[in-house]
Amino acid sequence: MTKLDELKHRKLVAVIRGARPDQIIPIARALKEGGIRTLEITVETPKVCHLIERVKEEFGDDIIAGAGTVLDPETARAAIMAGAEFIFSPTVNVETIKMAKRYGVISIPGALTPTEILTAYEHGADIIKVFPANTLGVSYFKNLKGPLPHIPLMPTGGVNLENIASFFKAGAIAAGLGGSLINPTKLISNEDYTMLTETAKKFSAIVLKS
Repeated sequence: MTKLDELKHRKLVAVIRGARPDQIIPIARALKEGGIRTLEITVETPKVCHLIERVKEEFGDDIIAGAGTVLDPETARAAIMAGAEFIFSPTVNVETIKMAKRYGVISIPGALTPTEILTAYEHGADIIKVFPANTLGVSYFKNLKGPLPHIPLMPTGGVNLENIASFFKAGAIAAGLGGSLINPTKLISNEDYTMLTETAKKFSAIVLKS
């Protein structure tokens, strides 16, 4: 099974934004225990490349780790050299897509309109992140799948325990989970990490039913 196949099979991608470097491994461990094993570490995180290396050293193939909020090919290459297995972007930057594909890693750019989605796909993107998904909602996502059924889409931005099942029913290949799953500023005690694991389990349970 390729990493892309694994990502599609696991379906849930945890978006880790605003975390301190010392939180990344505990967050990854808590999420893994909750059944979420694909992690996006956003590139504004201090020492992000080192942290991607740390996650891969600690968890190996148990975790698929990648870089998020990648705006340009230079940042993409730095993350890939550190071991990033996918590159997430909030926008369609063709050169960033090309850089990911040049090194054989998964490219997931963000798009909202049908034109943006098709443009990203035509330039080699593996999955298109419909972002921000909550702006136009599940009905818009479902409408996109009508004329573009062959393009793998994943909603990100505003996906939560209440609407995630609806996105999967509408044809989502995977889903990105941000603030509804992880709030690093509230992860202080061991109990907080235990609660993170429990929340991850709730999302994982919904996926099993989808």
